[in-house]
Amino acid sequence: MARRTLKGFRALVRNLGIALALAVAVPLLLTPLYAVVNPISVPMVARLLSGQSMEQQWRDIGDVSDRLKAAVILSEDGQFCHHLGVDFGALRDEVERFMAGEDARGASTITMQVARNLFLWNGQSVLRKALEVPLALYIDLVLLKRRIMEIYLNIAEWGPEGQFGIVAGAKRAFGIEPQDLDWRIATLLVTALPNPLLRQPGRPSADMVRIASIIERRVRQYGARANCVGEGGRLAL
Repeated sequence: MARRTLKGFRALVRNLGIALALAVAVPLLLTPLYAVVNPISVPMVARLLSGQSMEQQWRDIGDVSDRLKAAVILSEDGQFCHHLGVDFGALRDEVERFMAGEDARGASTITMQVARNLFLWNGQSVLRKALEVPLALYIDLVLLKRRIMEIYLNIAEWGPEGQFGIVAGAKRAFGIEPQDLDWRIATLLVTALPNPLLRQPGRPSADMVRIASIIERRVRQYGARANCVGEGGRLAL
């Protein structure tokens, strides 16, 4: 009996080791590949495997409105162009709130969201958040900021019925392509990102309109902070 127990324990340790090695190897190998190959996200794969509908059409970052790109950064991650994938100041504040038993406000950078969508799972989890940090640092080390933003714009969930990426999101909400957007449409599209299952940019609530106006004012004032994703290092706002 003891021998069988020991054998079972060794098999468990071996299997856990293999699983851990794969968990480390997959992002290590795939991230450099994603510099030239357009990826598909874990939520997209999950919808396909479950037989649910999924809409996505890849769009090069140069063919996406500069106003939208700047609005995404100033709304989701104002330090995107300057941090190394993780905003450690915001993360420290989040940890302090967690330790104090307060509600989480979220400290995920755009790069951390890319890491989650490509390699992890959705849902509140301390483990998932802890895994996002080294993955985001590695992604930022390997990929250019402009490429990280391009991936984010194309894999972020942007609608309630399997719309992924800005092309599907813009077409569903406004029936348009995501370039040469005016301020109203660009900022309303961004307001959907925190909760694309409930927020409908094409039929915005009063609160979404208010948030969109705040984002526009922020971009007009601090838009230069997003220049790292512009053509030649500059956005035309």
